[in-house]
Amino acid sequence: MADKITNYKCPACGGPLQFSNETQDLMCEYCESHFPVAEVEAMFEQKNAAAVAAAEKQTDTAWEMEGGEGWGADGDKMSAYSCPSCGAELICDKTTAATSCPYCGNPSIVPGQFDGALKPDLVLPFRLDKEAAKAALRNHYKGKKLLPAAFADENHIEEIKGVYVPFWLFDGKAEGDLQYEGTRSHTRETHNERITTTEHYSIRRAGTVEFEKIPVDASSKMPDAHMDAIEPFDYVDLKPFSMAYLPGFLADKYDVSVEGSAARVQERIENTVREALRESCVGYETVNYVGGSIGVERGKVHYALLPVWMLSTKWNGQNFLFAMNGQTGKLIGDLPIDKGRFWKYFFLTAGIVAAVVTAAATVLL
Repeated sequence: MADKITNYKCPACGGPLQFSNETQDLMCEYCESHFPVAEVEAMFEQKNAAAVAAAEKQTDTAWEMEGGEGWGADGDKMSAYSCPSCGAELICDKTTAATSCPYCGNPSIVPGQFDGALKPDLVLPFRLDKEAAKAALRNHYKGKKLLPAAFADENHIEEIKGVYVPFWLFDGKAEGDLQYEGTRSHTRETHNERITTTEHYSIRRAGTVEFEKIPVDASSKMPDAHMDAIEPFDYVDLKPFSMAYLPGFLADKYDVSVEGSAARVQERIENTVREALRESCVGYETVNYVGGSIGVERGKVHYALLPVWMLSTKWNGQNFLFAMNGQTGKLIGDLPIDKGRFWKYFFLTAGIVAAVVTAAATVLL
């Protein structure tokens, strides 16, 4: 039997509550009442505890299909929950922490996903709503003459979803002792020649750089390049974690450990130290990195949920993913090319170039 999940209902009318990007509190879609996050959190504390207790009773056995055949390995990756609003059974990935019922539309929180060591320390609330994300995507499409017309229709834009993505935020300190090679050139002229002298210098730079909250996404579902590209996040809006920020959005818990993220954060720290020391090599025409050593002292690690608007769609068998920072609006994504339009513009451009060349040749004759 599916375990209970919990959702946030309006105390005034019973409608679903959702987090409001604009007012930074919870708002009822029906009566438009507003409730502070702390008030809702206290109001539903007992309800959340009951849902967690129900989730803890879930067994680890696979679900049974009619006929006695189990789900096998696929069942180990999924969990089943019962919607408290309409009773529908929801089947979710085991890393899903917040979702919405596809039948009644009520936003729901999956119990137990943030208990104990899994509970995030911090959450960065969404600042930009879905309309802002859709507008950014439309703007991204503008001027793309080779974009297939059907790809840019409203059906794709409507699929965009707000997701709280799990991140590890690393603190630390790094000490670098690096060598560079620099050059300076001097030119002098005589009555019949120009003489250029190039001087070569061995440059050494050492220093300490402290880091605070370097973000590394902790979800294997999210492409690292997309998550890196939508940085930076403004940490001034970070809040202590509360599930009251989640209604109305999707959310995942981490499935990449701190140690599993260590190589990425190590690389980011080393590149930053190398670049910072490189920028101190002033007064040279060229500066090339030669070698050296960088030592990293690990500090605290914070577990946070950061806001991202996502659109994942397929076109002609290829996957295309768009990601937008839910706080700053920075967007990244690849676009498909309409091959018919490509060749049309290619031959049109080639024809124009050929006509110009022919006209120029005629004038010369």
